[in-house]
Amino acid sequence: MAPPFAAPPTEGGRSRLWLGLGAGALALVLCCGGGGAATVGLLISGVQAVEEQGRTVSGDYYRALADGEYGQAYDQLCDEIKRRESRQEFERRAAAEPQIVSYQVGKVDTTTLTVPVDVTFAGGGQERQQVILAQDQQTGGMEVCGVN
Repeated sequence: MAPPFAAPPTEGGRSRLWLGLGAGALALVLCCGGGGAATVGLLISGVQAVEEQGRTVSGDYYRALADGEYGQAYDQLCDEIKRRESRQEFERRAAAEPQIVSYQVGKVDTTTLTVPVDVTFAGGGQERQQVILAQDQQTGGMEVCGVN
């Protein structure tokens, strides 16, 4: 009399089990490792984006001041500063300050969101200023939110 079903194979059962467990472990490591690498990549690219945007907005702000385009400089400011000072007040104040003839934007400090800028004025005076950056809540871009 024949059994109702075939008996399972007995040879190589353990090797197939370990091969399957090894393949599963490899797949798990690849998935988790890939996710970790993606997370690290996103963090690095995020920091680089903040640095690039911070240098760009600071440079645009000082370029506008040096060119006497005070309205364009005002456009680089954060909403908090714009609430405290109108465009006309800013333009009047900026026009009364010493004329900027050159500037050098430094490296963005991503922990404090500040940028050092070495400024040279028309009279020959020099000063290191710190630009304080903030992120616009609507656009996500960086804005000038103060100068010390």
